[in-house]
Amino acid sequence: MWRCLTIARQPRQVDLVNENIRAPRVLLIQNGKQTEMATRDAQKIAEDMEQDLVLVQANAVPPVAKIMDWGKVKFQQQKKQKEQRKNQKIVQTKEVRMSPVIDSGDFDTRKKAAIKFLEKGNKVKLNLRFRGRMMTHQDIGREVLERMANELTDIAKVEQRAKMDGRQMFLVLAPKEHK
Repeated sequence: MWRCLTIARQPRQVDLVNENIRAPRVLLIQNGKQTEMATRDAQKIAEDMEQDLVLVQANAVPPVAKIMDWGKVKFQQQKKQKEQRKNQKIVQTKEVRMSPVIDSGDFDTRKKAAIKFLEKGNKVKLNLRFRGRMMTHQDIGREVLERMANELTDIAKVEQRAKMDGRQMFLVLAPKEHK
């Protein structure tokens, strides 16, 4: 009862450099001059200069190639991507749950939690759950959400107005941009 598992492999990204160039002829750009020649001749020129022949535009007819130091170019691309990832900010959405019949003390506690999340740069989803007969008084729930949004207007802006989703009503706040 042996089973043979086949693992689907994704094709590896092959850089179109030197021997990986399959086109018979290329348009070589060198020192601002364009010359159409056989790929082998272009590779020979690149090899004599101790550089790499890199396909810049593979879809053109004939494909466009340049002579450059591919290792250096690839390193600079990786360095640039790493810098972009470092500067990228991930915004999370934090949730604050409330009830339509929330007391003022609990309201203040939820407000402090929302302020803390907003100051860290996260979005806040104010979630209000209706139970039983509370569904008939959705206007009370909307007032609670609007009150919270109004009290946080100095540090947050409303990204999505109060909206019903089944037995829940929610409102999304995003931190204001600081200059």
